[in-house]
This record gives sequence, structure tokens and C-alpha cells, in this order.
Amino acid sequence: MKIGFSSPALPRTGTLVVGVLPDRTLLATARRVDKGMGGALSRAIETSRFEGKRGQSLTIPAPAGIRANRVVLVGLGEEESFNDLAAQAFGGLAYKAILDGCDKSALIAADPVKGSGLRASDIAANAAFGARLASYRFDRYRTREKAESTPVLESLVVSSRDETDAEETFATLDRIADAVFFTRDLVSEPANVIYPETLAERAETLRELGVRLQVLDEKRMAALGMGALLGVAQGSARRPRLVVARWNGAARGQSPVAFVGKGVTFDTGGISIKPSSNMEDMKWDMGGAGVVFGLMKALAGRKAKVNAVGIAGLVENMPSGTAQRPGDVVRTMSGQTVEVINTDAEGRLVLADAMWYCQDKFKPHTMIDLATLTGAIIVSLGNENAGLFSNDDEVADRLSAAGKTVGEPVWRMPLGDAYDKLLKSDIADMKNIGGRWAGSITAAQFLKRFVRDGVKWAHLDIAGVTWASKDAPTVPKGGTGFGVRLLDRFVSEHYEG
Repeated sequence: MKIGFSSPALPRTGTLVVGVLPDRTLLATARRVDKGMGGALSRAIETSRFEGKRGQSLTIPAPAGIRANRVVLVGLGEEESFNDLAAQAFGGLAYKAILDGCDKSALIAADPVKGSGLRASDIAANAAFGARLASYRFDRYRTREKAESTPVLESLVVSSRDETDAEETFATLDRIADAVFFTRDLVSEPANVIYPETLAERAETLRELGVRLQVLDEKRMAALGMGALLGVAQGSARRPRLVVARWNGAARGQSPVAFVGKGVTFDTGGISIKPSSNMEDMKWDMGGAGVVFGLMKALAGRKAKVNAVGIAGLVENMPSGTAQRPGDVVRTMSGQTVEVINTDAEGRLVLADAMWYCQDKFKPHTMIDLATLTGAIIVSLGNENAGLFSNDDEVADRLSAAGKTVGEPVWRMPLGDAYDKLLKSDIADMKNIGGRWAGSITAAQFLKRFVRDGVKWAHLDIAGVTWASKDAPTVPKGGTGFGVRLLDRFVSEHYEG
């Protein structure tokens, strides 16, 4: 689908989308169309339940008085709360409504919303961004899809009084959408297609944008002493990898901000095997790594003025005669030892070595790790928020604010000595689980033991938000890409020169 911008005008064909405020208040283009149609829009609204509330839509087919095939009215919600996210939702809902027909072209009228404080160009750019995000489909394995189920929209135009400014703003948002789609693709792929070696190969495509890539194999990781990561991988025929991606957009020598992702390409639980029900979902247990790669694509795509490092530990956790056993003790790259009580608590073992390598090699001032780490965080927060843990209030506040701005909310969870004591082992420096209670917190406490003094750190447990079971305006069912926009905003607002 091609997205473009134009000055305000009515389309000669296809679908026209217009915005409506609560109490059925028509915006400028809707008023113009209503007048040209002899009040047909107003009459249609009066005989429906459509009120202009956010999320509502109403389609009027084949209207007389204009050349468009259909007019779609989309509710914008209250003027005072119409922000970037609301404009994106407008675009996403508009796109979905357009697909209900068979038009190959459509125009979204991004009229000014006086009480919102947004510029006309910002409304247009964000509406286009929302439509682009909503257009994502992962259909490469569908060979017999019916024609009526396949989108036919080829051209989408967003009209704005400031089309040049809208184009410039959208250019950056479009690069971010590319990155979100990259992550969604990685998370959606089956585990027979994406495994450590092939995921590393997908990351290699970032070189095209100027990202520097290095891939460490099993032999190199063994030489570095990554016993925890390699312990997880030893039961699989798929060989592990550690991918290092670097974007240098700031001055040489400037300390980087770092992002570390869990990349378990399939998680059976190992010897502590999971129940078979829904195990197919564990193809997206590499979601943290997917976000790291997507973020690096976003930063490079928009030429961010920051030095950033993205590291992902890639393994497959399988049961076999060579698999790690409950009761085994592994030595991490940091020198600390871990008694493995449950082989299904493997992500933290992968992260422990990846985080330590990151700090040892690149000396970041701030390090964020992301992982689909625990089911416990879903029990706590459901599918609405990611869990946030941090050793620094400023970093936590910045992540929370960025998440709220882009619609990827996080909720800060506690850390403390009482939780840390639950990791005490009788034969090693620590256990890899803390028992039945506070599972997401003890997992974060485990990771905290691998954060060096002076490094600002945050852990995002994204287990509940990496995959969506239902559609949202800008997030189709499936892989969400949650975290790419959050961290891109986190970087742009606080770490770019």
C-alpha cells in the first residue's frame, strides 16, 4: 500500500474517510460533504447509534452528490484528549473500515481538531502512521486464502492543510513502522524457520542501514566463559549465537546506551518440560531479541544521533540426552555460579551472560534488558502493561513516560533484599528461581546480580504484551512489536545529542 499526502480535496473515486467529534459534530470535510449530499451524512447519523465517540465508525455507501464510492465516518473522541495516539487510532480504524469494501484507493481527511493543540500536519502524519501500523499482515504461509479476505487497497492519501510538513513528519514515523514490522515478522515466524542461526542471519540485514554486526558462535562464547547461556543451549541440535549490533550516530568515544534481549527461539522448558497445551506460543519466546533488532533498525533508519548497542543471546531450549538437568551448577561469564533448579527458568541464564558481556565490552552508562521472562508478570499485569524493574528512578520514570506517550505502557514493580534472599542456594552463589511466589520479581532480582556498580539498569518483562489475541486499532492480532516504539521514544527524548 502506497501512502501519500495532498492538500484538502474530495476524492474522485474510492473511499472517503472523515472525522466526527462527540455529540455528532462534523469536522470541516464532513460538513462540506454533508452539504454536497443534501444533508445525507447528518440524516444517516441521526438514524444510527453513531455519536462520534472514539472507536466508532459508520459507513455510507454510494452517496449522491460526491464522486466517492463510500463515505466512512470515524469517531475521534473528545477534542481535549485528541493527541498523537488518538490520531493514530483514527488512521488505524479508518484503514480497517476501508478494507470492508473493495476500493483500491482511499482518502483520509485529516482536518484540524481545534481543542486538541495538535498541528494539522501532526494529525495527518499520525493518521498515516496509524494506518500503516494497522496494515500489517503476516501471510507468507497462506496458500489458499480467498480473494475476498485479501486486502485490495493500493493507494491511501491523507489530506492536510500542511501536506509538506506532514510528509516530513511521516518520513520518520514510516521508518519506525518499518522497524515495528521487522520485529512483528521475527516474532511471528515458526521455530522451524527462525532458530539461532537464522535469526542471526535476519539481523545481518541491518548492515544495509549502517549498523555494525558481529556474531559470536559457540566456540567464542565458551572461550568467554558464558556457561549459563551455553547451558541452556546444550540440549538442542541448533547451535547458539550471540549477536552484537552497534549504531554509532554520535561522537566517537561517547558512552553508549545498551539494550539486551532474550532470544529463546523455542522454549520447551527443557527437562522441566512445559505442558503441551499452547506450547506452540513459545516460538515468540525470542520477543526480547526481536525488539532489540527492531529498535536498532528504527535508530539506524531515522539516523538517530546516539551511540547504541543491541545484544541478543540466541538459543533453543530443548530436552534431550545432552540437556541441562535440574540440579546442575553453571558458571556465568561474571564468575558467579548458579544452581539450576528449574530448566524452564532459562531466559535469565541467557541474559546473565549477555548483560555481563555487554557491560564488559562496551561500558554503557545505561542498560535496558527485555525478555518474555515470566508467566508471573501476566498474572500480575495481564496483557495491558509490561513489567518494569529498575535500579534507577530517573530511568524508570523516563521509560514510564515514553510508554505512555506511544501507547506501550509499563508498570513499575518492586525490588528488594527480601526478594533477593529467596535466591539463596545451598551449593552455589544463587538459584535460578526463588520459589512459587513473586516469580517476576525474583527473576528481576536474579538479573540485578549481573548489573555492575554505576550502571543504570532497567528490566522489561514483556511476556504479556509480545503477542495479541485480538485486534486493536493499530496492532493486528499476533506479534505486536511492543517495545520498539517505547524504546525509540526513550532514546529520542533523553539520549540523542
